[in-house]
Amino acid sequence: MSEPRAAGAPDGRIWPARRRRRLKRPAHRPRFKGPSFNRVLPNLLTMLGLCAGLTGMRFGLDGRFDAAVIAIAVAAVIDGLDGRIARLLKATSRFGAEFDSLADFLCFGVAPAFLLYLWSLRLYGGVGFIPSLMFAVCMALRLARFNAALDATPVATYTAGFFTGVPAPAGALLALFPIFVGLEARSLALPWLETLSHSPAIVALVVIGTAILLVSTVPVWSFKNFKVPAEVVLPLLLGTGAFAAILLAEPWAALAAAGILYVAMLPFSTRSFRRLRQEAEVMRGEDVADGP
Repeated sequence: MSEPRAAGAPDGRIWPARRRRRLKRPAHRPRFKGPSFNRVLPNLLTMLGLCAGLTGMRFGLDGRFDAAVIAIAVAAVIDGLDGRIARLLKATSRFGAEFDSLADFLCFGVAPAFLLYLWSLRLYGGVGFIPSLMFAVCMALRLARFNAALDATPVATYTAGFFTGVPAPAGALLALFPIFVGLEARSLALPWLETLSHSPAIVALVVIGTAILLVSTVPVWSFKNFKVPAEVVLPLLLGTGAFAAILLAEPWAALAAAGILYVAMLPFSTRSFRRLRQEAEVMRGEDVADGP
């Protein structure tokens, strides 16, 4: 008498339990629809930067200005990374550009103005609020001009390495210069310098001056296509390492010094832009002269 066949085994063989479970699975696994993680990663970084700016405002309300400026500095670092990562991953999008601008306005326009008002300007009441308001408005105008330039007609090639006006992260760090000086004076036990850094008049001048630089037409090096001569590479690496060491040992003095160096760089950036423009005009004139 023949053995009874097992269920699901037409040839009479008994299949293992693992094989029976595998036969019950669908032929194709379901695939989720949506963007890949590579396309979402830049927006996640922008979200982290936005959270850092909001956290800096909370630290300011608690009087922890050291933690507040660190949070804004972290937002500035993230802002420098998310765009480059998006281009490397080919994940640029209009949504990402708009989201980045909104995050920049809060982190580098609203948050610094808010911190500086709490640091010093509130001593003047409503009048002290005017520089903070002016800074935030100028930051919004600067970002709007940058977004409009994305859809504008192509410009001359020599302008690719320059910003028009001081960029948003640099403007925020320049505006926070009085806080850097005040925190360094506190660590060095220099009460006169700390008192000077809290002076509403001085803080207002710094804030208004930075706001003007934001909306100005001053050409500023972007360092995106900046070529470093071979003989300068080693000193640049050594200088960067030295600055990193100073930044870890004396962060407030290093940030204040970086702000001074950045402002001192602006005349050289303007001179470089004018030289490139003159060279382009000469080449254009030669092309016209050589034409039919």
